[in-house]
Amino acid sequence: MADKKRPLEGLRVVEMGAFIAGPFCGQLLADFGAEVIKIEPPGKGDPMRQWGRHRHNGKSLWWPVLARNKKSVTLNLKSEKGRQMAKELIDSADFLLENFRAGMLEKWGMDYETLKATNPGLIMIRVSGYGQTGPYKDKPGFGSIGEAMGGIRYITGYPDRPPTRIGISIGDSLTSVFGAIGGLVALHERSKTGKGQVVDISIYEAVLSLMESLIPEYQFAGEIRERTGSILPNVAPSNIYPSSTGSFFLIAANADNIFGRLCKAMERPELAEDPRYATHNARGERQEELDELIAQWTVKFTTDELQKMMDEHGVPAGLIYTPREMLADPHFKARNTIIEVADKAMGNIKMQNVFPYLSETPGGVAWTGPELGEHNRQVYGDILNIDAAQLEELQSGGVI
Repeated sequence: MADKKRPLEGLRVVEMGAFIAGPFCGQLLADFGAEVIKIEPPGKGDPMRQWGRHRHNGKSLWWPVLARNKKSVTLNLKSEKGRQMAKELIDSADFLLENFRAGMLEKWGMDYETLKATNPGLIMIRVSGYGQTGPYKDKPGFGSIGEAMGGIRYITGYPDRPPTRIGISIGDSLTSVFGAIGGLVALHERSKTGKGQVVDISIYEAVLSLMESLIPEYQFAGEIRERTGSILPNVAPSNIYPSSTGSFFLIAANADNIFGRLCKAMERPELAEDPRYATHNARGERQEELDELIAQWTVKFTTDELQKMMDEHGVPAGLIYTPREMLADPHFKARNTIIEVADKAMGNIKMQNVFPYLSETPGGVAWTGPELGEHNRQVYGDILNIDAAQLEELQSGGVI
């Protein structure tokens, strides 16, 4: 598997910008073989090199994952020479990926019209808080703001508490996924026309795309979805339930036939025929009552006992996983879901594999996040034909 050609090999991405929105898109493309050249400010680099609560050997634990498979070059885009070198790199690229505030590239003379004049096949993936048009386009936008504007913050949490965040940077990462999809769609179109185009994706719109029937529910029913905690209103039973060990156990038995199997596992088969619980609508109307009934049963057993009974009766169920459970789970191991990659500063570091799996041309991780400017000599030498003496001059002049 590891020796197979990766599907995006031969494609070059110049990545500009920082943090997660945008750079995660670069990670996704790099994971499948694209050559991703990440441009970072000299001496500083992407702030993600410093982010995270924990460090190992003085290094961020976030950076090895987010920047894996990428090449790092330093370049001062605020300098005229730096912008000139960036344009030369872009002339050789299939994609330009950026997540600056809208208008920044135009200010630097790197608008799409200018760039496509010398590289008509260029695909520019533009990730931003509000998009490249509209009255908000010039406002600064972070993932948390896009999550709030896109609707996910309002419905996340419990009804008696203020809205909360999900626990990961979902807005940033989701926007990067849409950026990757858009870039590959544009690549397919280019294969037919030879022409590139701009992919414009905003954080708030990427979040909004997940919001199911939120808009028509308000349009036709006047309903605004509210926070519901661990349940989906009127869909029961589907919740977390206590165990005798104090851990919570998730059971999703909301379909009629699956509910019947749960009742058999509980040794209460009559519940499946009880008019109060026999149908989807009936269970939804008595959701709280039904959850309490199931909780009174689950709390008598350990999570291992519950899992065994649910598996035997064909009921979807499982633990709420943390990394501890992930690393011990035989299914994770069988599918190579978590891999171990060598890192110069940390030794071997474990991280999530490349998804999805492709049967003939899978992705993979060749190296972890690089040191700042690690590929200056290689990239500038091979692509821009800059020799060692010139590189030293550029470095001493603050360009790289």
